Order: sequence, then structure tokens, then C-alpha cells
Amino acid sequence: MHNSLLQAIGNTPLVKLNFDSPAQIYAKLEYLNPGGAVKDRSALYMIETAEKLGLLQPGGTIIDASSGNHGIAVAMIARIKGYRVIITVSEKISIEKLRTIQAYGAEVIVCPATALIDDPNSYHSVAVKLQKETPNSFMPNQYFNVVNAKAHETILGPEIWRQTNGTITHFFAGAGTGGTISGVGKFLKSQNPNIKINAIDSNNSFRSTNGQPKPYQIEGIGIDFDTPVLDHAILDGIMQVSDAQALDMLKILASDYGLLVGPSSGAVAYAVQEYAKNLTANDLVVFICGDSGRAYLSKNFYTDSKGYKLQIQPLVSDKYRQLIL
Repeated sequence: MHNSLLQAIGNTPLVKLNFDSPAQIYAKLEYLNPGGAVKDRSALYMIETAEKLGLLQPGGTIIDASSGNHGIAVAMIARIKGYRVIITVSEKISIEKLRTIQAYGAEVIVCPATALIDDPNSYHSVAVKLQKETPNSFMPNQYFNVVNAKAHETILGPEIWRQTNGTITHFFAGAGTGGTISGVGKFLKSQNPNIKINAIDSNNSFRSTNGQPKPYQIEGIGIDFDTPVLDHAILDGIMQVSDAQALDMLKILASDYGLLVGPSSGAVAYAVQEYAKNLTANDLVVFICGDSGRAYLSKNFYTDSKGYKLQIQPLVSDKYRQLIL
């Protein structure tokens, strides 16, 4: 029993998947957090850290840029705490995530998709400008705030260590802000320096293309700028995954394993599947499923159909057909 929804954040399950590997492979189902994503953890930690430091005052406004899940988490948490919320997003956000942010009562500003984060029209730049112009406001600034990674070092890392009884040998997560992979990786390395930490990046990101980024469909991952949040020192590898590889894996996860997860999770699962072919029975892998596929159904990633049409069977009466159509 919890006295607040905020206390229900965390303690998500590990579920074993029978990939073609002798290793034990577990998916960490972060989409079972109240806000539907791993971002619940870092958003709460950043907001409560700001409160403790006096950076966020009662009656204030929280402003931040998000590809979706961070914005959802901030909106949910802020409304519980009584803050006004403004979230800037890129136009490539799924309609489900956009509507979810709005459902929590946040104001959403949709910005054009830009190749560089420091473009004045980017959703990050617009958020920075808004925060400077808005009295009594605070910007968690997930892309550049090292407290983002500290949240996962403090909460998620120890949770995974406990759940695996300290037997984890490999950890995989998508790298967008770098908070999850860096925070969890730092904690796990402090417990056992031999644990391998692998980040997953889009093959079209700024880093992958040596500064010549190309458009990609996967939301939530992609190392597209230099940030102190991403700690390269704790990484043992960065694996590149294409849109096609990630999206094909989504269908496999849903149809074969019952996991309806988002595109970034498909990218991470694909990388794990390939990497784990060379592991042994002594290895235990944990990878992050960052959010749910329900946030992307309108993008038709999970079927070959271009759309769904309700089919009414001939035995349904005309009267009933009129009621449901």
C-alpha cells in the first residue's frame, strides 16, 4: 500500500527471455512504472532534488524538452505536486505520447525536427528560452543535468543488483540522454568492475555518423550531442542499430514473447540478441525495456497493415451494427 502514486515508481520486474543463447537473459520491464517508462525515476529524482536545493519553489512552473516519456513523467509528477508544466517536443513524437502529456494537464509546444540540438528552433532550445522568460520556473534539463544519471545510480542500479543477487554480468540500455546507461553502469561497476556495460545508439545519430546525422524513426535513443550526462568512461561498448533492425525486433518481442514495447526497446533487444550469441551459461544479461508499445500504435510499427478497419461479421444485426459504428 502506498500513500502516494509517487511511491509506486520503481520495483519493476525482471522477466527471462529465451533468446538463442546459453546465457540467462532478462528484460527489465520499466514500462510498468506508473507513467509508463523508465523516465519516471529520473524525473522524480530531478524534481525532488531541485526542491531540496530551493531551485523549484511552491506554485512554480516546470519547463523541459522531451521526446515524450520524460515529458509524461514530469507532467504526472508535477501535477501531483501542484506545479504548472510546459513541455516542448519534436514534431516526430507519437500522437499517443503527445495526448498523454496533455491529459495530465501540461501545456505542449510542438517544435520542428532539427538535426542539431542547439538549433534555435529545436525543442531543447525553445525550452531553454521559455524557462529564461518565465518567472519562478525550473528546467530539469534532462539532456545536460548530471542529476539525471545520479537518479539511476541511486535507485535503478541497486534495484537490478538486488534482483539478480549480484550475479549480473552484462547490462544493456539505450543511450539518448545517457542517464540510464551511465547511472546504472556506474553503480554496477562499483559493485563488480567486470560487469560489461553496453549502450545502444541509432546508426544515424550524430555520433554514429561522425557529425553528419540522418533522420531516424526510433524515439528515445540516439547520441546526437555531447553531454556530461553520458559517462563514456564506464561504457564497454556502444552498439549501433538501424530502424529496420529495431522495428523488426518489435514484432518478434510482441508475437513471440508477449512484450509490447517501444522502438528503443526493440533496438536494445536486437543488440542483446546479437551480442548474446557469443555468451556462455555463466552469463546473466539485463536489458532495459524503456516504455510500452501502446505509445506508438498509431505509427503501425507492429503490423504490416497501413491501418486497421473494424470488420463486422455478417451475423451481427443491422440494429447492433448501427450502435457500434
